Amino acid sequence: MPGDVTPPDAPTRSPHESRLARLWHDYNLSIVVATLFGVVIVLEVVFGWWQYVADQVAQGQQPTVFGDTGYAVYLGEWTFQNWQSEFMIVFLMIVLSTYLVHKGSHESKDTEDEMKATLDRIERRLDDVERARRTS
Repeated sequence: MPGDVTPPDAPTRSPHESRLARLWHDYNLSIVVATLFGVVIVLEVVFGWWQYVADQVAQGQQPTVFGDTGYAVYLGEWTFQNWQSEFMIVFLMIVLSTYLVHKGSHESKDTEDEMKATLDRIERRLDDVERARRTS
């Protein structure tokens, strides 16, 4: 496209680069987060089962996976209680940081406004330099 300039220090991809390496390069954040999520869920299931069994045995009841008092019910309750609070905090941070300002915070919109103003000043200066070059 006209006007697109690739920076000289931009990484270039070898045609021989494997698909797996390219996938890792392009999506490593998502891969790591998904892997951590999977590990945490597995650990929650295992440790939760151990706790559930201990509680059931202490009450003289037989541990079960399904049913009204089964592990699946408790696991669902524990998981959604935890997720509810986490999602609520993340949602509030996103919504509030959209409208409210905390000077100097990367999440705050004042930083974006300052960056936009700086870019506008740079663009004006470049336009002035280009105009001056054309007239000379």
